[in-house]
Amino acid sequence: MAIVQIPLRTSSSVDAYIRNREWREARLSGCPLHPSGGCSFARHGSYVRVTPPGLRIARWYCPEGRRTFSLLPDFLAAKLPGLLASIEDSVTVASSAKSMEAAADALRGPDVTLPGAVRWLRRRIRAVRTVLAHVTAEMATGALTRESALGINLDKGRVLLGLRRSLSPQILNRIPAPLGFQPAWGAGWARDGNRQHEMGPDEGVAHHYGPAINRAQASCSITLIKPPSRSRPPPKICSVSGVPIAACKTAAPAFTSNGSTDSAPIVRNTS
Repeated sequence: MAIVQIPLRTSSSVDAYIRNREWREARLSGCPLHPSGGCSFARHGSYVRVTPPGLRIARWYCPEGRRTFSLLPDFLAAKLPGLLASIEDSVTVASSAKSMEAAADALRGPDVTLPGAVRWLRRRIRAVRTVLAHVTAEMATGALTRESALGINLDKGRVLLGLRRSLSPQILNRIPAPLGFQPAWGAGWARDGNRQHEMGPDEGVAHHYGPAINRAQASCSITLIKPPSRSRPPPKICSVSGVPIAACKTAAPAFTSNGSTDSAPIVRNTS
């Protein structure tokens, strides 16, 4: 089941949205896949976002199209946790810091290792640069005016928030996340417009950490470790002399004969 995100036009702040539970009042007039009706399109509850705490997203479901539609408030980042303002703040801190490591350490603190914090920051910087490049491309084609590109409804200088509130849903569908609703191509997503946001773990992350290893073809230079030897049982003690009995690899015969057919077998004392 795929998730399609649609902008929820709201001028409310994050606190007001959570306090008033505005996701309950959100409305989607009809199924985007079947504008003329005829499907079983219905409200499908809501789901929670990890950040900010207490925030939920209203959603609808079309069984015939096997699509879930969620109304994403303007202040939320798409396909990334948190707010658009928070992502923009992290890019601003990185631009004024003396190094990427210093900015990442200041933003994430001691709870995250420095390499992880640097990857976290670089992912956001790359995403914002890609978004601005697509906005510039929309301006070059004439589909976007300069006034809209600069953000008509700028909120305290927030460029990303102003663009989200100003751009039409059609343009947002052509712009990658976190501003628009296209997958972030820099993170390894396919470059087609039909790719949906699938449920489950994120894809395309493995290449950040190097290529995968084919275990069937990979050579191994590890020295084999011998398994631990089995513990030997304690030696047997002769009940008469008290001397340990040496172990013998060949089994001793149970009895022998002295060669005479009339004589009884002579039992050998295996001790």
